[in-house]
Amino acid sequence: MLYLDKLIAQLAYPLGLSLALCVLALLLLVFGRRRLGGGAVLVAVLWLGAWSLPVVSNALRLSLEGRFANNPVAGLPQADVVVVLGGGVSVGPPHWPYPDLGAAADRVWQGARIARAGKARWVIVTGGTMPWSGERGSVAEATRAFLVELGVPEQAVLLEGRSRSTREDALYSADLIGARGFQRVLLVTSALHMSRALESFRAVGIEAIPAPTDFEVMPEPPSLLRWLPDADALAASTRALREYLGLWMYRWRGWAVPAVGGSQRFS
Repeated sequence: MLYLDKLIAQLAYPLGLSLALCVLALLLLVFGRRRLGGGAVLVAVLWLGAWSLPVVSNALRLSLEGRFANNPVAGLPQADVVVVLGGGVSVGPPHWPYPDLGAAADRVWQGARIARAGKARWVIVTGGTMPWSGERGSVAEATRAFLVELGVPEQAVLLEGRSRSTREDALYSADLIGARGFQRVLLVTSALHMSRALESFRAVGIEAIPAPTDFEVMPEPPSLLRWLPDADALAASTRALREYLGLWMYRWRGWAVPAVGGSQRFS
């Protein structure tokens, strides 16, 4: 199912869908359906071009990130534990001495800030290994090492090193939370991902308090450049579409539970 989910998702993203339409257009042209083939190519170009526009990408991401305020750690409430979702650290092969930090490594910094500010005594870090990754350590282990280097006591960090998805992040973290008797939970992940993460934790009985980080969209003055196709904008649009697709699929499967009344605006 993990492989199937990844394959279906790739076909739904702008680049994958546009390439699929181009293949369809080629087949139509081979069989003499020139008008349909030309239409498929046109749709593929327009679809890919639209999601490549920074103005479109920013609006799409802001529709997710805008649900949460970018507040300092000092304003967060006290909690028993902070859960830091994996995703910002890439684990290399065994002979690599250090993991690589991605854009979402802000999550680890945010977890360290919260712990060092005394907002939570314990930190749970999540993230296992994908079956196609080969012989590598877990993301949770790499995240713990990074937290320790940032000044968080190693004995305060609890590992959840089995999860391979947001659904499993919530399930396996809930096991640790229940076993330890934690009541109040702060949840750290990228602002773009926070809606799906909160609903996933709610589905397993954890009403977490959001502590979002890794905000991508910043206020910018109007510019014609925002209307020109850009590869970074296409990648950013894909990340946002992945979240919407994931959220819809999770809700359909019963793995995500929206907030009462449908409101998710947090300040």
